Formats: sequence, C-alpha cells, structure tokens
Amino acid sequence: VQLQASGGGLVQAGGSLRLSCAASGRTFSSYAMGWFRQAPGKEREFVAAISWSGGSTYYADSVKGRFTISRDNAKNTVYLQMNSLKPEDTSVYYCAAADTDPYSDYALSNEYDYWGQGTLVTVSN
Repeated sequence: VQLQASGGGLVQAGGSLRLSCAASGRTFSSYAMGWFRQAPGKEREFVAAISWSGGSTYYADSVKGRFTISRDNAKNTVYLQMNSLKPEDTSVYYCAAADTDPYSDYALSNEYDYWGQGTLVTVSN
C-alpha cells in the first residue's frame, strides 16, 4: 500500500489543521492506521491510531482532547484533526498502516508496515 500525507502548514498557536493520508493499493479497510510525528533532533513519537473499522481510537497523552483521528474507508483516507495547536506540536507528521491489528501495541512504530512521506506542521507563537 502507498500512503500520501497532506495538509501540513504554518499555523498560529491555538489554531487548527486537518491532516489527510490517502492510501492506494491493497484494501485500505483492512489496515489499522496511525499517525506519528518527529521533531528536529528528537525521536519519532506516537500521536494517534485507529482500528481498521474505526471503532477504536488511541491517543498520546500529549494530544488527547485536542486531536481527533478518523477514517473514511470509502475514500481510502485517514484524517487527523488537530485543534488548539501548540508550538510543541511542530513536527513532521507521518501516517502509517499496519497489516495486522497491533492490539495493545498501537503506539509502537515497529508494528506498522507502511509509511507515508510526512507532512510538516509548524506552529508559531
């Protein structure tokens, strides 16, 4: 499966952005999907994940209550709605797909088999 992330940009603190990740290739609806981010000089970290059906969602504590992950299997797309953005949210955001359900390991990057190219989100003061 190929993943194409988009929607990044420059936004002021307190603002909102919606990231999209379009998938092509094999059956999108069979994949669990996740969003990760990596700031300069830092390790990649988990942001959010969603099960193949959309029935279960998972969030990092740092984004809980501000970010919402969702998916539209008919459009082969997963979204990350980001509200109340903070300067510390500045990162390159990556979407990822997992062949098999990670179950309790949604936050582990090595559970994901396919990665998009990343989209840059910059939050200014």
